[in-house]
Amino acid sequence: MAKSDVKAPVKEAKTTSENGKASVKGEITVAEKLVELYRLQTVDSQVDKIKVQRGELPLEVQDLEDEVAGLETRLKKLQDELADFEGQVAEKQNLIKDAKAHIKKYEGQQAKVRNNREYDSLTKEVEFQNLEIQLAEKRIKEYKLQIEQKKTVVDESKAKHDDRKKDLDLKKKELDAITAETEKEEKELTKKSATASKNIEERLLSAYHRIRDNSRNGLGVVPVERGSCGGCFNSIPPQRQLDIGSHKKIIVCEHCGRILVDEYVVDRVNNGK
Repeated sequence: MAKSDVKAPVKEAKTTSENGKASVKGEITVAEKLVELYRLQTVDSQVDKIKVQRGELPLEVQDLEDEVAGLETRLKKLQDELADFEGQVAEKQNLIKDAKAHIKKYEGQQAKVRNNREYDSLTKEVEFQNLEIQLAEKRIKEYKLQIEQKKTVVDESKAKHDDRKKDLDLKKKELDAITAETEKEEKELTKKSATASKNIEERLLSAYHRIRDNSRNGLGVVPVERGSCGGCFNSIPPQRQLDIGSHKKIIVCEHCGRILVDEYVVDRVNNGK
C-alpha cells in the first residue's frame, strides 16, 4: 500500500457523530471505519497469539509426515526388490529340479539306445542340463548375496521409518492437545473476524490484509503511543497527530505504512462500542 493518506468520500447531508465529527447521513464516517478496522485488528491479533502458542509444531508435523511418506515409499520399493530376488531364487531352484528330472530321464534312455549316435545325443543333453544346473546354482548364490544385502538395507530403512513414525505420533499428540485447548476460542475469534470484516469496505479490507501480510507481527492497524507509531515506533510529527485525531481521512505511518488510529478509536474498541 502506498504510504499516503486515503481520503474519505465527499459529504453531502451532514449529521454529528459521537466524537463531534461531521458525517454524512447514512454513510459510515472515517472515525467509524477506523473503529471497525481496529476492532478487526484486535480480533486477528488474538488469533495470531493462539497460532504462536502452537509455534513450529504444524510445520514440524508436516515435515515429519512428508519424511515418513518418503520412507514408506522407499521401504516398499526395497521390499519389492527383495521379493523379486527371492522369486528369482525360487525360479532357479525349480529350474534345477526340472534339469535333474531331465538328466534322470536321459540317463534312463541311454540304457535303451540302439546305436552310438543316439547315445551321444543323450549324453549331450545330460551335459547341457548339468551346465544349466551349474549356471542356476551360480545365479542362486548371487541372488542370495543380494538378498542378504537388501535385507540389511530394508531393516535399516524400517528402523528409521519406525523412529520417524514415533516422532510424528508424539508431535501430532502434542499439536492435537494444544489445538484442543484453543479450538473453541479460535473458532469464536475467526467468526468474530469474519463478522468484523463485513463492516469494512473491500478496498480498505484489502489494504489491511496486505499490510498485515507484509508485517512481521501481523499488525496492520496500530495506535499512536506517546507520539510514536505503535508498529515501527518512529516519531509522528505533531501536525500529523492532529490530522489522525481529526478523523477526516485515513492516515498511514510514513515509515512502515501501517494505518494509524488515535486514543478515541482505541477506547471505542476496548469499551466494546
